[in-house]
Amino acid sequence: MHETETLYQTGDTIKDILDKIQRNDIVLPGIQRDFVWRSEQIYRLFDSIMQGYPFGTFLYWRVEPKNSHKFNFYDFVLNYHEKDNPHCPRLSPIYDRQLTAVLDGQQRLTALNIGLRGSISRKLPRLWWNNPYAFPKRLLYLDLLWKPDQDDDEERLKYRFSFLTDEQVDKADEKVCWFPVREVLSLSNPGPAISAWLNERLPQEQVTQAHEVLYELYQVVHSKEIVASYEEGSQELDKVLQIFIRMNDGGTPLSHSDLLLSTAVAQWTKHDAKEEINTFVNELNNIGSGFDFSKDLVLKAGLMLSDIGSIGFRVENFNRDNMARFEDNWNDIKRALMLTVQLISSFGFSRQNLTAHNAILPIAYYFYRRNLGEAYLDHTQFKTDRQAIRKWLIRSLLKSGIWGRAPDSLLTALRQVIRQDANDYFPFGQIYKEMAGRGRSLVFGDEEIENLADMRYGDVLTFALLSLLFTFADLRNNFHIDHVFPRSKFTKTRLETAGVPEDEIDDFIDRRDSLANLQLLQGPQNIEKNAEMPAQWLARTHPDTVRRREYQERHLLGEVPDSITEFSTFCDERRERLKERIKQLLGSQALQHSSSLNVPQLGS
Repeated sequence: MHETETLYQTGDTIKDILDKIQRNDIVLPGIQRDFVWRSEQIYRLFDSIMQGYPFGTFLYWRVEPKNSHKFNFYDFVLNYHEKDNPHCPRLSPIYDRQLTAVLDGQQRLTALNIGLRGSISRKLPRLWWNNPYAFPKRLLYLDLLWKPDQDDDEERLKYRFSFLTDEQVDKADEKVCWFPVREVLSLSNPGPAISAWLNERLPQEQVTQAHEVLYELYQVVHSKEIVASYEEGSQELDKVLQIFIRMNDGGTPLSHSDLLLSTAVAQWTKHDAKEEINTFVNELNNIGSGFDFSKDLVLKAGLMLSDIGSIGFRVENFNRDNMARFEDNWNDIKRALMLTVQLISSFGFSRQNLTAHNAILPIAYYFYRRNLGEAYLDHTQFKTDRQAIRKWLIRSLLKSGIWGRAPDSLLTALRQVIRQDANDYFPFGQIYKEMAGRGRSLVFGDEEIENLADMRYGDVLTFALLSLLFTFADLRNNFHIDHVFPRSKFTKTRLETAGVPEDEIDDFIDRRDSLANLQLLQGPQNIEKNAEMPAQWLARTHPDTVRRREYQERHLLGEVPDSITEFSTFCDERRERLKERIKQLLGSQALQHSSSLNVPQLGS
């Protein structure tokens, strides 16, 4: 058979496929992306299989024994953990053994592998990523007693699958019979084994329905030869890559960054691109309070920092010369990005408030061009430069529309400015002018300033605005957004008891979370302050009158009333002070002053 011939094959059961995956006879080539399916997609796949619907033909790449050690291969994800185990594990080189590598069908096969052999652990909402209880382990279960709603005219599921914790299964009521899907693999004799399992758990009147459902699951896993595939025999990776791109470059299956990573994997010669980039993304995301960068940022940085002409995720940018340049610069790219994320973390940014990842790329390019190292983060020589970067970054994030449209052309233009003018300092004046010339002015008009003055607790940019207004805060020391008047005081009952007129209570509650009632406090201070009224807290923590007055002036608090009944007056007056400070920092005069500055004295 000619090595480039593609053959159509039928005849495998799901059990056969899973056994081959377990033996590493079926593997993933390095060009494949990671597992990205949602739980709902896994449920729908299993439901489709149970209903007898076709679930797609797979495309395999047959790798001959003499070539099996020449390429990077990966195993399928088995026990998926969103934080600790999201990536496909790399396999050691495999010598002198024929392999089947999956070009199309990875997501479906991984879903079957997880559902029938493994587990899934995704983060629970409203819990921090570093909370050990945020990622409970869940196994796939099938409810043997569930009946679909016959009145639902929309496309519906006939079978009820769900990923559940042990606790959820234990708490299920008698109307539910959860069967752990993975146990179907161990049912060697389906009749007696199924009957025994059901008779131990269900009354006789429910056994018949449950038996039909469980037997169908057994059949589709063990008996029905429903897995069809095509097999590509070429041993040339470039051709295989082109097949992979053609198979995946339509619709939604692959993002262009996935294609870029696949191309880098295929063309890097000194590094394993997939492992390097995935590992580095994890390192970036663990800096400070944590971030949620993806490989997209790193790949975009590779194009930008390597001075590749176009930084768009287009197939023509993925040629061998560009990928070779990317690989040659990889260590310097990592250094610049690491320094950038460490710097913005010291500004108080994290996954909670960094609203545009592309905004950090000009900073990374600046560090890359100047070959700056870790001394930049702390040395007084760079203090003014750090302040300039911080002001530019916050301003660009606060200004609506800067990073939301056509970021690639803006990044390319800013790269040119930095390449020309960033010899000794961050060229913020030249950057401001370039952005204004492209319709991305960083001047804030009166209406925008009013809107900023009305920003509220819970807005992702509130922390950034407060950090710009109160530059004395060393944000490396875990600052919190604190309510000057404690949030807990603003219930209808407590306000009535405090003497607030009834017709003002709704206004008080609405203004509770306004910028005028917010300040930055170090974490321990904020915890210690708890629900204490501001006047009493200030008197206790700053008994010296002069120092108390200095604190109030730094935080633009003005006179702090003893009673919450004066809260509206306090908010009105503080809002005006905050608005004036915002105007000084972000208005047109402030920007003109910044743009007209000569080279700053970096030691100042």
